[in-house]
Amino acid sequence: MIELTAEEKVRFRRQIMIFGEEGQRKLKEASAFVTRVGGLGGPVAVYLALAGIGKLVVAHGGVVEPSNLNRQLLMSYEAIGRPRINCIVERLKALNPFMELVAYGDDIAMDEALTKEVVSQVDISIACPPTFEERFNLNKASVELGKPLVEVAMYGMEGYITFIKPGQTPCLACLFPSPPKWSIPFPVLGSVSAMMGCIAATEVVKFITGIGSTLDGYMLYIDTKSWEMKKTKVKRKPDCPVCGKIGKDVGQ
Repeated sequence: MIELTAEEKVRFRRQIMIFGEEGQRKLKEASAFVTRVGGLGGPVAVYLALAGIGKLVVAHGGVVEPSNLNRQLLMSYEAIGRPRINCIVERLKALNPFMELVAYGDDIAMDEALTKEVVSQVDISIACPPTFEERFNLNKASVELGKPLVEVAMYGMEGYITFIKPGQTPCLACLFPSPPKWSIPFPVLGSVSAMMGCIAATEVVKFITGIGSTLDGYMLYIDTKSWEMKKTKVKRKPDCPVCGKIGKDVGQ
């Protein structure tokens, strides 16, 4: 097992108080894939970097635009017109120069084969893209490889999150047999996307360290307008074309 340095014991002291040095070592040994790294994925990447994850793979295409700046905390006004991935790398490296950072300057989850290749190289993935095509590709790759996936999304002032464990919980195709009607651009309040990203990062840390319980077989829905929150049990579809032939449902 990888040992913590004296500096790491100091830097992560506050969270070591929660899950111990063993949990911190597990984070140092772990790897995660975040796609994309905007208003939702940015906070996920930030808090995984700050938590001390050993390897972080990120993917985000395009250049910084003024319309990004109400929510994408890894971007800046000075970077308008520059590739987003350059800003992402600079900011994440500034937060944690010790982790291994692998960066793709394209929305690679659009490519099914490349998505599967990247997912095969990490312990867990977090789905943060704005399109369901990318989400379905990431879901399929995770199921086929038996890798856990945090599925998190937001729209306006609402958000949902679930933890997918292939063969045990519903996959995205169970929950959404066909893509929802979700036009782009859609409304985003930056604080809501950041909140959902922080919840997703917490799920990843809990899974890696073994502290607490993740949302296996449940979907958490949050409406920040009314602060209505629902934690609903979800079930696999036996005829799901993606995961229907593997494992058993949680609780059955």
